[in-house]
Amino acid sequence: MIETAFVGLSGADYLFDAIVLFADLPFERGYIESIIRVSLSVSLTAVVLSTLVGLPVALTVGFTEFPGKRLVVALINTGMGLPSVVVGLLVLFAVSNQGPLGSLNLVFTREAMVISQFVLATPVVTGVSLAAVTSVDDGLRDAAYAMGGTRLDVALATISEARAGIVTAVLAGLGRAISEVGSVLIVGGNIVRADGSSVTRTLTTAIQLEARQGRFEIALLLGGVLVALVLVINGLVLRLGGRRY
Repeated sequence: MIETAFVGLSGADYLFDAIVLFADLPFERGYIESIIRVSLSVSLTAVVLSTLVGLPVALTVGFTEFPGKRLVVALINTGMGLPSVVVGLLVLFAVSNQGPLGSLNLVFTREAMVISQFVLATPVVTGVSLAAVTSVDDGLRDAAYAMGGTRLDVALATISEARAGIVTAVLAGLGRAISEVGSVLIVGGNIVRADGSSVTRTLTTAIQLEARQGRFEIALLLGGVLVALVLVINGLVLRLGGRRY
């Protein structure tokens, strides 16, 4: 009977249906797929934006001496430990009708979730990138300038030298974003459609919901999916970054 149930299945289809059959889990395939799509789209968008903002800030702070630099570094380091619930409340206020972004109607949307994850991930990406950039030998920059390089040339040379640390910064930001529960729950609302597909429900908020309702099999499966996604993304980023172990 089990063999008959698996006829025609292969790859991911086989694996998913095997889990459902043996664990007898009460959900549709589309439920998991929609949650994964929402989680990836929100977290990856937030991390890309965080990298586009955080890396230039790290290079600027690392290369430039200016009044208040220590304060800026302290703020970046402080931001790495921002409580996610506080960030969620602040973002919710900002996008509410009384907030500065109220006219955009972002309450309980994926865009609001991206904003909250961006706020949480940017200090992490910036702080770790700053540490990587400042660890590069000053002789590299001096040599680049001596060879007639522009500030852009020096920045690119520094990024190349510090790429392992910058990759670590991106991965740390991704870990901060994709594992987030509190802020995305507040600003996203953990909403699903009538057909069970996710609107703003992510893997982490789904795990929290299923565990609270006592459906530990589903919570554990979703946790396994989350870990697998992080491992795959980390592997791809490390490969692109040229890091070897």
